[in-house]
Amino acid sequence: MRAVAAYEGDTRTEGFFEKGERAVIKLKRAYDSASNDDGIRFLVERLWPRGVKKAALRLDAWLKDVAPSTGLRQWFSHDPAKWAEFQRRYRRELDAKREALEPILKAARRGRVTLVYSSHDAEHNNAVALKPYLAVKMSGRGGAQRAA
Repeated sequence: MRAVAAYEGDTRTEGFFEKGERAVIKLKRAYDSASNDDGIRFLVERLWPRGVKKAALRLDAWLKDVAPSTGLRQWFSHDPAKWAEFQRRYRRELDAKREALEPILKAARRGRVTLVYSSHDAEHNNAVALKPYLAVKMSGRGGAQRAA
């Protein structure tokens, strides 16, 4: 399985996963049932998922600081036309709070991790942007993220 690029034109994660190797980071909506193969589950949203009781959502941690800032989330408003710019701004925010990523990176080095998100849009949300960012960090080729 090949990792997806951290942003359009990024090739640093090409070949990150060897043939036959399973990705260690999965994505799942908060409204979907947890499964045994999810591994360690992290909610990567600043706000709790609407309509979900805290006791009903199986999580290992809620990492609010990994989520986009309120200002960035409100600016993006899940508008696909803003997706590329959202990813660029979100990577810049993540670069400034690397310590918040450590629980995910440590867990992913040991086994499977699932990033749990609440967006209805499965293609344009912070978890989708976060997954390849983490892959770059795990590959050791991450250094500082370049601005697109």
